[in-house]
Amino acid sequence: MRSYQPDLTPPWKRSAPVPEVPAEPDLVVEEVSTGFCGAVIRCERTAQGPTVTLEDRFGKHRVFPMEPRGFLLEGEVVTLVRPSAAAPARPARTASGSIAVPGARARVARAGRIYVEGRHDAELVERVWGDDLRIEGVVVEYLEGVDDLPAVVREFSPGPDAKLGVLVDHLVPGSKESRIAEQVSGADVLVVGHPYIDVWEAVKPSSVGIPAWPVVPRGQDWKTGVCRALGWPENTGAAWQRILSAVRSYRDLEPSLLGSVEHLIDFVTAPPTGLSGD
Repeated sequence: MRSYQPDLTPPWKRSAPVPEVPAEPDLVVEEVSTGFCGAVIRCERTAQGPTVTLEDRFGKHRVFPMEPRGFLLEGEVVTLVRPSAAAPARPARTASGSIAVPGARARVARAGRIYVEGRHDAELVERVWGDDLRIEGVVVEYLEGVDDLPAVVREFSPGPDAKLGVLVDHLVPGSKESRIAEQVSGADVLVVGHPYIDVWEAVKPSSVGIPAWPVVPRGQDWKTGVCRALGWPENTGAAWQRILSAVRSYRDLEPSLLGSVEHLIDFVTAPPTGLSGD
């Protein structure tokens, strides 16, 4: 009979326990040793032990052993375990956090639109809210700046059945952007924004792997200044792709941008008011 052997490891050297999380389909985790991030596709039993297959956002599959403390879930170390057969399926979610609708087709585009300032803004909105926007039939276009916004609004001719939402960078009191927003806002036009100089700053620094967004002296091109301060090549297009690739879901964005985009989607998809059902 085996005798009991006490654990003589000092308490300060013992590993703290971590949560065990069922590896259910669509759960997004990161493997700690490689940094590979993806959604759970399946779990399998092998001669070497249980494994989990992950699929990243590009459709690439990787198989990993389900070792203790082997994965990160929302930044926290966890141990993945095989889900029980009776466990209910987790509803898949879009990058915005909405419940996904499997097999849903894109709705015919609405007359209403959302305008954003530039291509980077449009790509970021597509990355996080693209699935939601297609289901709602909302088209996103970009302006290349807000100086011509009054003329754009006049040409668009918004109305109760064709509402116009506009997302503006650096929308702070007293700014040029705020004065233009006041000129065009109305019952069928909603202008919202975020306080950042550029939409780059709406991505959380921790998601990009930097401590903070640099302060760029006035008079310098902001994006070029950011690249210089961070030691990146002064190629703003490549820098943006680096930033955009770090955005996997709404959790990678600052709340001020999240709230503004959600507000715009609700605005342009709301049914016309004042209609009687009698």
